[in-house]
Amino acid sequence: MAYIEIGRAVNTHGLKGELKIESWSDFDDIRYQPGNTIYLVRDEEVNAFTVRSYRPHKGFALVAFEELEDINAAEPFKGYTVCVDEKDRHELPEGEYYYDQLIGLLVQDEDGRHIGEVIAVEETNGAQDNLRVKRENNSDALIPNVPAFVKNVDLDVKVITIHVIEGLL
Repeated sequence: MAYIEIGRAVNTHGLKGELKIESWSDFDDIRYQPGNTIYLVRDEEVNAFTVRSYRPHKGFALVAFEELEDINAAEPFKGYTVCVDEKDRHELPEGEYYYDQLIGLLVQDEDGRHIGEVIAVEETNGAQDNLRVKRENNSDALIPNVPAFVKNVDLDVKVITIHVIEGLL
């Protein structure tokens, strides 16, 4: 089974077994619906839990699981990565992609010239994220992930086509 990381259990909250989760998901309300299965993973250890309740609190997700009835049961899972089954991935609107779908894609310009490979998607404090592109015999390039530069993403052939302007590379 393949898992998608959606957060990290950073602490417990209260005495009733809630985990305080640093969420990396834009879909907490969907991910943490009561009855959903969430996986807490560390190294090769995978633990499946059923969501009992969810509530946002000060920028974190507070999640209680059926199997963790109190703080003593929840405490050992601090530091675990929070995952969902890949088949439960939320469908995004056309033209939007998960970061892990972009990492590893080859990047080319509009004339088909090879530029490099996406090695990371970096969030900024600005309006867009940047694609970090590893280039051979050159420093990495940061490509703003906006339609003005990213012209096409083809997940089937694993290629991103970008518009190159002077100073971009």
